[in-house]
Amino acid sequence: MHRMTTQWALTLHGLTGGWMGAQPVAEGALPVNLGNYDYARNGQTVGKLQGIDQVLVWVVVALLMWGMVMVYSASIAMPDNPKFARYAQTHFLVRHVVSIAIGFAVALLAFQVPMETWEKMARPLFVVSLLLLVAVLIPHVGKGVNGARRWISLGIMNFQPSEFAKLAVIIYAADYMVRKMDVKERFFRAVLPIGSAVALAGILLLAEPDMGAFLVIAIIAMGILFLGGVNARMFFLILGVLVMIFAMIIMTSEWRRERIFAYLDPWDLKHALGKGYQLSHSLIAIGRGEILGVGLGGSVEKLHWLPEAHTDFLLAVIGEEFGLVGVLSVISLFMWLSRRIMVIGRQAIALDRVFAGLVAQGVGIWIGFQSFINMGVNLGALPTKGLTLPLMSYGGSAILLNMVAIAIVLRIDAENKQMMRGGRA
Repeated sequence: MHRMTTQWALTLHGLTGGWMGAQPVAEGALPVNLGNYDYARNGQTVGKLQGIDQVLVWVVVALLMWGMVMVYSASIAMPDNPKFARYAQTHFLVRHVVSIAIGFAVALLAFQVPMETWEKMARPLFVVSLLLLVAVLIPHVGKGVNGARRWISLGIMNFQPSEFAKLAVIIYAADYMVRKMDVKERFFRAVLPIGSAVALAGILLLAEPDMGAFLVIAIIAMGILFLGGVNARMFFLILGVLVMIFAMIIMTSEWRRERIFAYLDPWDLKHALGKGYQLSHSLIAIGRGEILGVGLGGSVEKLHWLPEAHTDFLLAVIGEEFGLVGVLSVISLFMWLSRRIMVIGRQAIALDRVFAGLVAQGVGIWIGFQSFINMGVNLGALPTKGLTLPLMSYGGSAILLNMVAIAIVLRIDAENKQMMRGGRA
């Protein structure tokens, strides 16, 4: 009787395992951890990854789809402007959909790459990101828009090296902390080298200029250092240095100082038609939305009043058309997404996969901090800064690298589950 019951259990496991992609269990094998996360499977280990975080995937899909709808809504009237008269009403929507499709294809490829390979590629990727940041500054290579040279034209899309640099810094900083674990308590040996690398990237970004990307990269690197085990005293020292650096950058730049003054009082006549124009109209849009909004497509501010409505100020259009409910929904989705990514990173570290864990947490810092900055700018809580809303705003390279980063997190989660089932990542 016991043998028949065991045989039925093995048969059922074989059927369900076939449906779910699991490996069959040999008769007599016991699910016992024998070290290095290997199960006793008659000498065999699990050969492929099992399962992905479906809730995380659907949250990302929801943000992408909602963003696609809002990009269309925010850009549909742009051909009425003589500057965009030659564009069709669906111009920005089509390019955004193409970016999502390319991002999906590249993300699938990124998901196939083991974290061990990403770790080996950490330093080459960082060097490539620096070379791209140099290339974008070369005349006839980098593309200038509104006085900034941040893009390299690839025909079907404009590639922004600063977005690639964010991902490269995450991977490089995680690899760096793993290599420097034995000296992480010593400032000059642990912090100074990574600080110099980030400073070099920052100099190139400020030359574009792109202070927003530099801020995000600096916060990512600092966050990974802290999560990697740098003590609190050293962390606050780094924070103090960063604050002084950004204060000096603002003090030595007249137009950046004007942005700060405009942020403090956007309604002043001196700022309302200048540096405070975008902020004042963003606040008007969100104010018009009230609780439930004016309805999808009903925004007035997107009709040439609010500049960059489909990129940096997409949340303002969401606030006008979906009201407070829509804004809170976006905030909730990003809070959940950032927290879930951080949890995946913590699980990886608990499994003694420090590099993978720090990469996941770096992505969580990137998504969470950049969305916080964008939302703060749209709501008037922070000075105006040219940062898009991750996964939602129009922008080909931003969408592409956001999706690749999420794919890497899903890979880390799948490898975590693989190891907890007894296989090797």
